Amino acid sequence: VQLQASGGGLAQPGGSLRLSCAASGSIFGISLMGWYRQAPGKQRELVAHITSVGRTNYADSVEGRFTISRNNAKNTMYLQMNSLKAEDTAVYYCCAVKGRSDYWGQGTQVTVSS
Repeated sequence: VQLQASGGGLAQPGGSLRLSCAASGSIFGISLMGWYRQAPGKQRELVAHITSVGRTNYADSVEGRFTISRNNAKNTMYLQMNSLKAEDTAVYYCCAVKGRSDYWGQGTQVTVSS
């Protein structure tokens, strides 16, 4: 499984960004996909995840502002980020779980600053 994340960049506080994560390779059987983030000097943390049947879960810090979704036909997962705050600044990573293995994409930088 290969994951390619894109869509990061610079946004102003209150602004929006949408991240994408395209999956390729042996993707059959992926049960869970998600987004994590890591800010400088902090541990990587879960942002949101979505199951193969569309059940979602969000970190408290992003609940109501971020929306995770997936398009199975395009093998792509998205993270719509609204009402961005400075504390959302981090490198965002997408991941996929298949069986007992997890796969990670390269990070994409999100910077929220005026």
